Amino acid sequence: MTQPVATRILLAGGGSAGHVNPLLAVAAKLREKNISVVALGTDRGLEKELVPNAGIELLTIEKVPAPRRVNGDLVKFVPRLLTAYKTTREYLKTRQIEAVVGFGGYVAAPAYLAARSLGIPVVIHEQNLRPGMANKLGADWANTVFLTFAETPLKARQGKTQVVGLPLRAEIEKLAHDLADPQTRQETKIKAAQKLGLDPDKLTLLVTGGSLGALKLNRVLSQTAHLFPKDVQVLHLTGKGKSAEVLATLAENPPGCQWQVHEYFEDMTAVFAVTDFAICRSGAGTVAELCALGIPALYVPLPIGNGEQKLNAAEHVEANGALLVDDAEFSAEVIETQVLPLLAAADRLAQMRSRTQELAQVEAAALVAEAVAALLEKK
Repeated sequence: MTQPVATRILLAGGGSAGHVNPLLAVAAKLREKNISVVALGTDRGLEKELVPNAGIELLTIEKVPAPRRVNGDLVKFVPRLLTAYKTTREYLKTRQIEAVVGFGGYVAAPAYLAARSLGIPVVIHEQNLRPGMANKLGADWANTVFLTFAETPLKARQGKTQVVGLPLRAEIEKLAHDLADPQTRQETKIKAAQKLGLDPDKLTLLVTGGSLGALKLNRVLSQTAHLFPKDVQVLHLTGKGKSAEVLATLAENPPGCQWQVHEYFEDMTAVFAVTDFAICRSGAGTVAELCALGIPALYVPLPIGNGEQKLNAAEHVEANGALLVDDAEFSAEVIETQVLPLLAAADRLAQMRSRTQELAQVEAAALVAEAVAALLEKK
């Protein structure tokens, strides 16, 4: 077996799956090139499990959230950032890191600052249409800034800016290729349906709020489950620890069709393979994966943060591949007047799928890894 070369890349990102999954996708492509990697995260986010499970060493620092307004948190922020910066700088020195690849989030800013102080090249990937504070900071001296969306207002001040889409997990990338071919698509759907105990000939609706779930989606869908016709089947992913309320509501109001309730699937490939339409939040990762797989959706953006979820879904909606309803407006009426008529309109669904497939970008992880490898060759 070929041993990794001495080159080491530090991949910085953590907190949510939206930051961790692109990190892991790029890490896999770098390792295919025989480039060794380590990851920087916290001991609290999803990276605590996902990174080691992928066979990658996780270096940790304290979470350093930047305050959005001048208050008492600002006083705590500066010393926390300084501590994280010093710890990260030591990691970069002792591990002989040759480049830092950041994906935003709480740990990215200390990584960018530490890399700059040591003259180590920085590469950034921004997943959201509205860039985060850490990536705005790092873009001032980054060698390359990669973007998921062309409309993202972020550019490398001195280096190169390139739109590549979102780095996809290897299994999603493979599934995207399988689903792009009509024959392979049907075979894949049949196998996935058998695995999940579903009918491959019925239309499948996926309801998901991500790994943490979405109470609003859970409540509206479970309260209207009795309205769904028998020729539809529903995969309802409630989020961890959030299935009890859904099951209780369904017990009081039995659904009109097969309605599977699960809290979470570690491997979403089978779920996506059978999905004909999704009702979900619109994190950048969700939008990118649905577009890559040709799955139309109704997005209900998470109404917090800086509004990035609504912006993330904009291109998919404008292409007529998806619908969008604000969280405050999502109700039983939306299910009755928009969702159910759409599920009964096969031609319209087919058109939405076609428009969605036109937005697919599946090579982002490889493109980022190639750019990092090229950067190392110049050193």
